[in-house]
Amino acid sequence: MSSNDMELFLLSLLLLVALLISLSLRYLVYKRKSNPSGGKLPPGKMGLPFVGESIQFLSLGRKGTPEKFMYDRMAKFSKEVFRTSLFGENTAVFCGPSGNKFLFSNENKLVTAWWPRSVEKIFPSSTQTSSKEEAKKMRKLLPQFLKPEALQRYIGIMDSIAQRHFKAGWDDRDEVTVFPLAKRYTFWLACRLFLSIEDPDHVAKFADPFNALASGIFSIPIDLPGTSFNKGIKASDEIRKELLAIIKQRKIDLAENRASPTQDILSHMLLYTDEDGHFMNERDIADKILGLLIGGHDTASAAITFVMKYLAELPDIYNQVLQEQMEIAKCKAPGERLNWDDMQKMRYSWNVASEVMRLAPPLQGAFREALMDFTFAGFCIPKGWKLYWAANSTHRNPEYFPEPEKFDPSRFDGTGPVPYTYVPFGGGPRMCPGKEYARLEILVFMHNVVKRFRWEKILSDEKIIVNPMPMPAKGFPVRLHAHK
Repeated sequence: MSSNDMELFLLSLLLLVALLISLSLRYLVYKRKSNPSGGKLPPGKMGLPFVGESIQFLSLGRKGTPEKFMYDRMAKFSKEVFRTSLFGENTAVFCGPSGNKFLFSNENKLVTAWWPRSVEKIFPSSTQTSSKEEAKKMRKLLPQFLKPEALQRYIGIMDSIAQRHFKAGWDDRDEVTVFPLAKRYTFWLACRLFLSIEDPDHVAKFADPFNALASGIFSIPIDLPGTSFNKGIKASDEIRKELLAIIKQRKIDLAENRASPTQDILSHMLLYTDEDGHFMNERDIADKILGLLIGGHDTASAAITFVMKYLAELPDIYNQVLQEQMEIAKCKAPGERLNWDDMQKMRYSWNVASEVMRLAPPLQGAFREALMDFTFAGFCIPKGWKLYWAANSTHRNPEYFPEPEKFDPSRFDGTGPVPYTYVPFGGGPRMCPGKEYARLEILVFMHNVVKRFRWEKILSDEKIIVNPMPMPAKGFPVRLHAHK
C-alpha cells in the first residue's frame, strides 16, 4: 500500500470514528429527551440509533410473517403495550382489544392520527394546515358519498364494470394472475366512482405508478435513486400531474354545464367551501383524490386476491359461496344488474370474506400520536410518542379466535367476534368510512367470478409478502375452469 493510500485509509478511518462518536452523542441526547415526564415507560427495546427496529419490522412483513414482530415482543415484554422505535420515532405498540379500544375511543382527545415522514413526503400538503387537519376535513367530506343511500346507486355501476372487467381480462383465458387483475378491477371502480372516468385506456394511463406508490408509503425515508421511498415520490408526482389535468378539465366542464355538481367526489371537492368561503385549491384536491384512489382500491384488491386463494384451497367453502351466488343469479332477468337487495342476501359470502380478512388483514395496522402524557396499563406514554396498533395482535390470537389458523366463516354468525378483536377496518369512532364501499366491491367481484369459474392454484407453495399490504409474491396465478 502506498503512502498516499495509507493516508487516505487513515483519514477515512478517523472520519468514520468521528461520525460514530457524533451519532452516539446525538443518540444519548435523543434518549434523554424520549421520556421528559419521568414516568415508568412500557417495557421493550429501542433497537439501533435512529433506525430503531424499523428494519426488523419491515423485513418480517416482506417475509410474510408480520405478526412475528408483535408476538415475539408481546411474549418477551407485555401483552398490553411495549415500546420500540419505528421510522425514527419513539413508539408504543398497543396490543389486544383493550389497546385497540383505547386508541379508537380517544381519537382527538388523547391521541391523533399520525403518518411516518415517508407518507408526509409522498403526500405533501399543498395548504398550510397539517396532514392531521386534512384528514379531519376528509372525514367530513366523505360520508355523503359513502352512506347507504349513495352506495345503493353504485351497485349497478360496480356490476357493469365487473362484467366488462371479466370480459376483457378473464373470459376465454385458461390461466390468469389474480392480484394485478384484482387491482385493475378495484382501480377502475375507484376512477369511475370518484372521478367519473371509465374508459379503460384512460384508467390505465395512471394505474401502473400506484404499485410503486404503495411500496413507498411505509418505507425507510431514504431519498436515493433506486430506493422504494424515491420510487414512491416519483410515482406520486406522476399521478398528481395526471390528476391535475383531470381537475382542470372538470372545472371547465362544470362551468359549461357539461358536468354535474353532484356526480362524484371530484365535483363536490371543486365546489366545496370552508367556513370562510374559500375553495380548495387544485393541488390540494389532487392530493386528496390521490389518497382516496389508494384507499379505494389497494386494500380491496388485496382482500379479493386472498378470497380467491382461500376459495381455491377450500372446495367446500367455494361450493357454499357458489350456491348462494347462483341463487341470486337465477332470480335476475337477462342483462339485469345486481342491486342493494341482492347484496343483503350474500351473508355467507361476506362471512367468508370477513374470515379471509381476519387471516390476511389488508390493513396491518396504523399509527397515532400522543397529544399529552397519559397512562395506559400502568405505563406512562409521553406526549409526542407515536402509537401503533396492529390487527394481528388479536386476529390470530387463540384467546379471541379459537384455533386461529382454521378457516371458519361461522365466527361471524350472529353478533360475531368480541368487540375490538376483529379490526380490519379499525373500530369504534375510528371505523373506516369506506367499509361499506369495500364490502360491496368485494361481493360484486365474488358474485361475478364464482358464477363463471372454478379455479386452481398453479403454484402450490407461493410465498406471501407484506409490502405494505399482504400479497402473493408471484401475484397468485391460477388455472381457470369455466362452468359449462
